[in-house]
Amino acid sequence: MKVISFNANGIRAAARKGFYAWLHAQNADFVCIQETKAALGALSHDEQFFPTGYDCHYVAAEKKGYSGVALYARQAPLSVIRCVDYPVADSEGRYLQFDYPGWSIASIYFPSGTSGEHRQVVKDDFLAWVNQRVHQLRADGRELILCGDFNIAHHPIDLKNWRANQKHSGFLPHERAWLDQLFGPMGFVDAFRVLNQEPEQYTWWSNRGQARANNVGWRIDYQAVTPGIASSITEVDIYVGAWFSDHAPLVIVYDGAWCV
Repeated sequence: MKVISFNANGIRAAARKGFYAWLHAQNADFVCIQETKAALGALSHDEQFFPTGYDCHYVAAEKKGYSGVALYARQAPLSVIRCVDYPVADSEGRYLQFDYPGWSIASIYFPSGTSGEHRQVVKDDFLAWVNQRVHQLRADGRELILCGDFNIAHHPIDLKNWRANQKHSGFLPHERAWLDQLFGPMGFVDAFRVLNQEPEQYTWWSNRGQARANNVGWRIDYQAVTPGIASSITEVDIYVGAWFSDHAPLVIVYDGAWCV
């Protein structure tokens, strides 16, 4: 079972850069997209945004051209969760969940705190809400795949200039501590690191300067999975063969026997 997570930084812009041509060749089972920056009505006239063979759903932000998430699945879900009664997730289009027997997959776009102190507060509240959300989902033993742009690098190995960023949003001590909890007591596993512990494995690069050409990046995109799924990981990859966005697609392959 192949799962792709990708921050498109504008799904129409990513399409113009060849994302859907690449996706067509991937034969993925699930595709989680963040930062679509498009309302459903703006996409409905173009079939490329609804790839053949997939059940495709979008959640848009109320603010035009902002945020938004999508999820495509080869197998139609039992239920689609678009509204979670949490204002930031619902009004900013940050959460979309598909449910299957015994497990769920979600496309999540975590807020960034880089635009000011008020947005850091929003981000911190979102982290607390995610804790509550996954606790509820795990209460019945449900397995989970949480895909998305978390906007946090976990360890110094996960960003190039970690010393200079220790007081910057995305690498603040309390944000990293939240990931310590997620990938610790909360029981989730960082799927990419199961098979790849190498340095300089980044998923986002600034558009300023020559950051991408020089691989001055951050690993802030994740597939966080529960233990029953983590043991089935067979391949991991960050696709850097083409530039569809300032992020790179994160591709994880699982032995899907657990979800049958």
